[in-house]
Formats: sequence, structure tokens, C-alpha cells
Amino acid sequence: MTDSSLRLVWVYPDLLSTYGDQGNVLVVERRARQRRLAVERLDVRSDQPVPTSGDIYLIGGGEDRPQRLAAERLLRDGGLSRAAANGAIIFSVCAGYQILGHEFVNDIGERQPGLGLLDVTTVRGEGARCVGDVLADIDPQLGLPQLTGFENHQGVTHLGPTARPFARTVFGQGNGTGDGTEGAYNDTVFGTYMHGPVMARNPQIADLLLKLALDVNALPPTDDRWYEALRAERIAAATQSA
Repeated sequence: MTDSSLRLVWVYPDLLSTYGDQGNVLVVERRARQRRLAVERLDVRSDQPVPTSGDIYLIGGGEDRPQRLAAERLLRDGGLSRAAANGAIIFSVCAGYQILGHEFVNDIGERQPGLGLLDVTTVRGEGARCVGDVLADIDPQLGLPQLTGFENHQGVTHLGPTARPFARTVFGQGNGTGDGTEGAYNDTVFGTYMHGPVMARNPQIADLLLKLALDVNALPPTDDRWYEALRAERIAAATQSA
């Protein structure tokens, strides 16, 4: 990857890419190119080292065993943690979100260490699985419209004192704690339970990552009619079924 390009890294697509989460990196890449930004994308499989020179890292969801394998390999590799220490932007979904926390319960019922990049801890929920459409209000500090997405998880994620909720649910379970929180973030690391893929439903999140990576306050406008039609459709469908 060249120094003049915006560098996108899709982490472990062979293990963490359920419910179309690969769409997130496609949307970020597309929205960068629509602004005529030079962008390079690298898909890093789980048998490859994670580079530390990326600008934006995206991690998707996965089943229980692949999640455990991904956590083990990311801890052993260390590249993602070093990238975060260097100020890289990281956006994670579902299993990827849990991996960025301190620990989660793995497929064999053991507490699995995470990367500790988010001050969250995930346990296995005792009740019904969290499944369905979600509508939530994103933290006003991020300046984004309502979050729409689809959740499918058994985990219950508790936020520590240094993690801010990414959003507050209007309906849906979010983190599953009963307090209305959905996801978590700190300055440059984000986690959510939202599939969809979430960037297609919420392109402004992709733009936020681009602005953070470029250290700018605004991006040139782009044609959002397709995205807004999809958002309106999914929000209407979710509202009717709530």
C-alpha cells in the first residue's frame, strides 16, 4: 500500500463475515472513491499477519468457533492492537465487537480473552436470543442520524467506565443489558451489534470513519438517493413490525 492512499483493511473475512458484513468495507471503499479519494483495500485472512499501516480496519461478525479462532489469532498476531495504538480507526460488528472487548464466552463455555481495545465485557445471555430489526439514536456527539440495523446474538455486553454507548435503542435489544445501550466506542474504536450490512443502511457511519481517518470536519457531497431509499424502507418495515 502506498503512503498517498487511504488504506482500508478487512480483517479475517474467512472467519468473520456473516450477514453480509463484508458490505461494510465495500461501502467505505465506494464512498471514498465517490469523493475521488485514492483508496487501497487489503483483505487479510486469518493465516496472514495484520498490517499496522492501515487507516481504517473493519471486522465483521461470525459463528462461535470462528470467533474463538479469530480472537486467539488476533491476540497472537498483535497487529490490530499495534494499529490501534498508532491511532487507526477500527469498526467492528457483533462477534468482532465482542473480540475488541476484555473478554467474551466462547463456543466451549469458557471466558475468552479479547483485545481490550474497548472497555466492554460480554457474557452469554440467559434469556431469548436477541434477533430482529433495531432502531436507535446514535450518541449526539457523533452527529449522525438514527441507526438502523439487524441484530442476531446471544451475548450480553456490559460497558465499563471508559466506553461510551454507540447508540440508545428506540426498539430492539442492542447490548442486551436492558439499559437501552447499543454498541460502544472510544475515540477511534467502534463496536456495534448491527448487521444489515450496517454501512449500507447507515452510510453516514462510513463517512464518519473517512473523516476521522483524514482528520477533516467535512467531505464533499455525494449522491445518497439509493442509501436513503434503503434506509427509509428498512426503518418503515421495522417500525411496522415493532
